[in-house]
Amino acid sequence: MKAALMLVVMLLGTAIAQANPAVGRWKTIDDETKEPKSIVEITEVDGKLVGKIEKLFRKADEDQNPKCEKCTGDKKDQPIIGMQILEGLKKDADTRWSGGQILDPKNGKTYSCKLEVIEDGKKIKLRGFIGVSLLGRTQVWEREAAPEVQP
Repeated sequence: MKAALMLVVMLLGTAIAQANPAVGRWKTIDDETKEPKSIVEITEVDGKLVGKIEKLFRKADEDQNPKCEKCTGDKKDQPIIGMQILEGLKKDADTRWSGGQILDPKNGKTYSCKLEVIEDGKKIKLRGFIGVSLLGRTQVWEREAAPEVQP
């Protein structure tokens, strides 16, 4: 029964992801270390993409749920886990969204952003920038693998 329920949940998740290929759980990769940094859950709300941090990959001796000390406004000193960092992305094409904003909790700054689903939905290319897209940084996030069903 438990395995059947997990299968239904996974199939539902797959159907939703196919309806919008950007929706799902994404593993962010640290630019410097190339190690996993966090898991961001992207959902669609009122036709726009939003994303919040679900998990951080931290060393055992680091604070496991740090606060955003450099953020401003209502995010100042709030826990990073559960924080919405991506918002307002509107669909341009089947696999492209633009017009959004992304928050970098490391420096507390918010950037304009655009997103493209690549490699048959296995990755997203997210570009954060100030002003024009040429002046920015691109990250590639990997879709988190579905959990294995235990018999």
